[in-house]
Amino acid sequence: MRGLSLFLAVSSLPLLSGCLARAAVDVVTAPVRVASSAVDLATTSQSERDEKRGREMRKREEELGKLERRHEKQRKECDEGDRGACDDARQTYAEMQEIMPYVPLDPPERDD
Repeated sequence: MRGLSLFLAVSSLPLLSGCLARAAVDVVTAPVRVASSAVDLATTSQSERDEKRGREMRKREEELGKLERRHEKQRKECDEGDRGACDDARQTYAEMQEIMPYVPLDPPERDD
């Protein structure tokens, strides 16, 4: 019986050494993996910056569209004689002027 257990112990040594070596590699490379993950989280890729810029541009375009619709409504009410609507239309137009420099122009259509 003792011989069998000794045989099993000796024959399993190569298997255990592989497990121990793997564990040692995992322990050694863990700080590198953690550091690279932290760097990935801390940095922003070009595509992420492009996506963020696109979202911001769409948000400004939507806001400008809302202001244009509100301004048109206020201008019609002003034309009908509502003095308060005239003041509101001027204020809305000023808000539109603040946003316009940050909204890109559509490229002109080409006639091919």
